[in-house]
Amino acid sequence: MLFTSTAMAQETTMVTGDGGLIANILPLIIIFAIFYFLLIRPQHKKMKAHDEMVKSLGKGDEVVTGGGIIGKISKLDDNIIHVDIAKGVTVKVDRHTITTISNSKKK
Repeated sequence: MLFTSTAMAQETTMVTGDGGLIANILPLIIIFAIFYFLLIRPQHKKMKAHDEMVKSLGKGDEVVTGGGIIGKISKLDDNIIHVDIAKGVTVKVDRHTITTISNSKKK
């Protein structure tokens, strides 16, 4: 008797596939929309702003690199920037490693 009632309880809790295709796909669409608006879209905006900042770099700008080096730009090439970090000390960094412009040059 105990086994019969247990089997009947399990049988009543089984989910049938009567929801249809839309009901099965709808949660995936909602999850994708949440990921898009909370993760993907803000990341694209941040990347676009960083690309614009990198394109606007000029000689004399005080910049901070991804490694935390602070210095002034002394020379600009296509992808390489020469940054003066101390008197007589210049380092070459990739243009896209610049994280912020801490103090722009006065025009």
